[in-house]
Amino acid sequence: MDRTSQKVVPELGIGEVGGGVEAVLTVAELNRRVGRLLEGNFPLVWVKGEISNFTRAASGHWYFTVKDEHAAVRAVMFRGRAASVGFIPKAGEQFEFRGTVTLYEARGDYQIQVDMLRRAGRGDLHEAFLLLKDRLAAEGLFDAPRKRAIPVMPSAIGVVTSLAAAALRDVLSVLARRAPHVPVIVYPAPVQGADAAAKLIQAVGTAVARGEVDVLLVVRGGGSLEDLWSFNDEALARAIAACPIPVISGVGHETDFTIADFVADLRAPTPTAAAELSCQSRDASLALVRRASDALMRQLRRRLDVAALRLDRAVAGLVSPAQRLARQREKLRGAAARLNRAVALSLERDGARLDGVRSRLPRCGPDMQRGRRDLARCLARLSSAGATLASRRRDALASCLQTLRALDPQRVLRRGYALVRDRHGSLVKNALDLSIDERLDIQFGQGRAAVSVVSTQGPSSGARG
Repeated sequence: MDRTSQKVVPELGIGEVGGGVEAVLTVAELNRRVGRLLEGNFPLVWVKGEISNFTRAASGHWYFTVKDEHAAVRAVMFRGRAASVGFIPKAGEQFEFRGTVTLYEARGDYQIQVDMLRRAGRGDLHEAFLLLKDRLAAEGLFDAPRKRAIPVMPSAIGVVTSLAAAALRDVLSVLARRAPHVPVIVYPAPVQGADAAAKLIQAVGTAVARGEVDVLLVVRGGGSLEDLWSFNDEALARAIAACPIPVISGVGHETDFTIADFVADLRAPTPTAAAELSCQSRDASLALVRRASDALMRQLRRRLDVAALRLDRAVAGLVSPAQRLARQREKLRGAAARLNRAVALSLERDGARLDGVRSRLPRCGPDMQRGRRDLARCLARLSSAGATLASRRRDALASCLQTLRALDPQRVLRRGYALVRDRHGSLVKNALDLSIDERLDIQFGQGRAAVSVVSTQGPSSGARG
């Protein structure tokens, strides 16, 4: 191929190359243009594959590889999108990913930027989960300000779950160990099946109607998405949101998320954790009481010590009214004596100061004779300085006039020089600038004359003309 007629892919931003030098790209510029080409020309796609090399960064972004039996591609899901998934994907599971094809310019690797994922074969359920989650979030049912605080020391704890559930045994075991003094009331309801959501709503309503517990646990053990689907029911979510009793949701394992988790006042990763979060343990409460009791006793002893010290000081300073009056009279006599001495001393000082002023007053009067003599001396010096200044100025003026006369062009002309001007009135400085028969004006010291050029001669050349 002729290199001078070669064409470059227009999508990369390099036009046709003619006979000139081809454009040379940096690696970064090449990757940037390839990335724009991919993003601008590749549509939004769904990709099915298995997750591997899953990494959850501290920033909240997810980095992983999507692969099948023949190929693999890197993928990234940024924090805002990852937070809406509702669960943590596990390596080896099959998923369907929706995203755009982009280029990671730093390494030159292309990747899928995922904005949504769902378990393969369960796309409809997961899609319904996300739609309901987005709608309830838009209504503010997940907002933190509307959620109620969990009481630290509830008088009674309610549990909504199945009587046959292993989660109930875990909850009761934890509460019996941590807080055996707190009554536990179970509101039974199935946690799986077609009518489970309605039964769960009825159990929550029963707890509200009775008003016998301070916190309500809605719990269930782990399972598949279908097993946990009753806790993604919209009516149940709204019943939990409207429940005046603080609700702790403990559904599934730590990686499982349901709509009930988002709308509850507190989400626990497991039923066991929900039981632990529902109240403070008896040991912790007793330790708190012991610390408070010890602090109270220390404060009481400190106050008693301070009161005893104040009492001792008050007893030591206690005197009879007669003694107090005698002390006051003694203080009054001392104050009167000090006042009389201070007045006498002040008068004595003022008299001495007045005598001093009177003795200095005659010496402070104006001396008129000295003032006249000083004035006469100043006038004499002023007159002498004026005459000296005038003489200096006259000498300077005479010097300037002499210099001005020396620079007078008329005096130069009177010494035999002349000024030659051409017909335009410009001074002629070079004879070679003149033309034959050109009219000139010559100014002498006395008068002027008009002449015509007959010939010209330069400083080192022969005559012209």
